[in-house]
Amino acid sequence: MTLAEEFRSRNFTYTDSYVYHPNSISALILIFIEIPLLLRICPTSPAFDAFIRRFETNYMRAAIYFVMSAIQWISVAAARTSLIAAAIVLLIASAFYALAGVKGQGFVGSKTLGGQGVAQMIV
Repeated sequence: MTLAEEFRSRNFTYTDSYVYHPNSISALILIFIEIPLLLRICPTSPAFDAFIRRFETNYMRAAIYFVMSAIQWISVAAARTSLIAAAIVLLIASAFYALAGVKGQGFVGSKTLGGQGVAQMIV
């Protein structure tokens, strides 16, 4: 069955097993952290927006990436899955954000993904 046939039949066999997985929440949070434009165009609650805006420094991003990596490692310890790749990548990203914080580099947001100046581009 092709992907187009699955959409027509509304039988999503490839994705439904992972959509309800607890680790998919990590992916959603990371998408909103890394693409702030989504906070402007997606209907989210003020509490969720405030939570996401807490991760605007290198140290806070290092912390959230480390926590997400720990969640993945615990998941991998419970059952060997391909999530080990996510655990490794999140741990490396956490290390790089921490290194940038230690070196005193300021966090630089992208205008393309929702940094400074996006409000003017939308309007």
